[in-house]
Amino acid sequence: MPRVKRGLIHAKKRRSLLKRVKGFRLGRKSLIKLAKTADMKAGAHAYRDRRNKKREMRRLWQIRINAAVRNLGSTYSQFMGALKKKNISLDRKVLSELAAGEPKVFEKIVQQTK
Repeated sequence: MPRVKRGLIHAKKRRSLLKRVKGFRLGRKSLIKLAKTADMKAGAHAYRDRRNKKREMRRLWQIRINAAVRNLGSTYSQFMGALKKKNISLDRKVLSELAAGEPKVFEKIVQQTK
């Protein structure tokens, strides 16, 4: 059986790993063993936080809508309930953008729900 030398693939793996951990602190950017664990952990955090980001954004939209609606004499829950009853199908992202950027348009939407 012929001899197989793995140097090329081994070096390529290490090179790509070190490219991914560039900018990490101390030995985590240059030592293979530390870099490997740092890369795994960074990947796990990235995976988790891509899901958490959706949660955080929804919370932010709710806070913005609530603040804008309270200025107009209502509450978030009453406003969202009224939207459902009137069959106005605007999602929270759009409503929060309207509340922040177009207060007059948002005020008209609130008036329609009353």
